[in-house]
Amino acid sequence: MTNKSETEKKVAEFLLQIKAIKLQPTKPFTWASGLLSPIYCDNRVTLSHPSIRTYIRQKLSTLIQEEFGSVGLIAGVATAGIPQGVLVAQELGLPFAYVRSKPKEHGTGSLIEGEISAGQRVVVVEDLISTGKSSLQAVEALREAGCDVAGLVAIFSYDLDVATENFKAAKCRFSTLSNYHALIDYASENSFINKEDLELLRKWRDNPSEWGNSIQSEV
Repeated sequence: MTNKSETEKKVAEFLLQIKAIKLQPTKPFTWASGLLSPIYCDNRVTLSHPSIRTYIRQKLSTLIQEEFGSVGLIAGVATAGIPQGVLVAQELGLPFAYVRSKPKEHGTGSLIEGEISAGQRVVVVEDLISTGKSSLQAVEALREAGCDVAGLVAIFSYDLDVATENFKAAKCRFSTLSNYHALIDYASENSFINKEDLELLRKWRDNPSEWGNSIQSEV
């Protein structure tokens, strides 16, 4: 069995080392939703680092086998989940398909690209979970196509309560290699952040929307 805590720390270490994750508690990022955040994650950076790419591919593959058992298809979520999904499908020797964010605007108008079959047991691969909304749209598309979605795996989760609630409501299991708690613990223990930063990062996790309001009021 995989040592989950060890994997969480190792993935956090890699993401911080290659700056796939950036922490800026005093100069927050603005997400597409308008939410102010002290963290920004772009796991596509891992693709440029062969040894880290290999580690993530192997750990995601092991996670799928341990959490979901035998599956017949790996499905990536467009766009960042596509390369990670392809790597995992190759590792496991399984077929691959991917789900678009919206149907193709020409040709067949497909939402799902690749061959799928009704009743096929599928695990969805995503790079990152924030609220879970886009991931669950892909899950729903696969279900509507007749697939049996066993669950979803991702490299990293922000650990937001809304994501847990959304996945629970959708009756979809999910698991990640690392998460926000493991990340800030590792960052604190290895001098990526100071004590003041740690406190700000913890407050954001407790209440992201209010954290942004408090930061704006201080500016």
